[in-house]
Amino acid sequence: MSALGQRDTEEDAQMATEAFEEIVEDFEFIDDWEDRYRYVIDQGKAMDPLDDALKVPATKVDGCASQVWLHPTIENGVLTFDGDSDAMIVRGLIAVLRKLFNGLSLAEVLAVDARAELERLGLNEHLSSQRSNGVRAMIERVRLVASEG
Repeated sequence: MSALGQRDTEEDAQMATEAFEEIVEDFEFIDDWEDRYRYVIDQGKAMDPLDDALKVPATKVDGCASQVWLHPTIENGVLTFDGDSDAMIVRGLIAVLRKLFNGLSLAEVLAVDARAELERLGLNEHLSSQRSNGVRAMIERVRLVASEG
């Protein structure tokens, strides 16, 4: 494993969820990056807002330029999380991560090579360094919750 706890080989990596695969397929048909950003933002707009009562220090993700909250739930060994942000693009990135991880067992969450999966979307090259750091912080929070679950 790498320093970030990610799998080093493709054969060790868990395949992404079907919902995430749909995003990958949609991205294949969207050539323009502005349209891809709009798509990600639309994913965020489609999420239910996180209840204000859940926007507390315990759910706040440090390391993000904008305000970000992730509220995980583990039921029968399966992780789901809701989230919110005050930035539209970040809210969309939360939606993308939800589609990557939600519904997986804790072991499957830890097996996903999130960096490699997101690279399939080409997001790494098109996000600012601050946004990329924020995405890493969100992934680390999800992995931490799964490892402690």
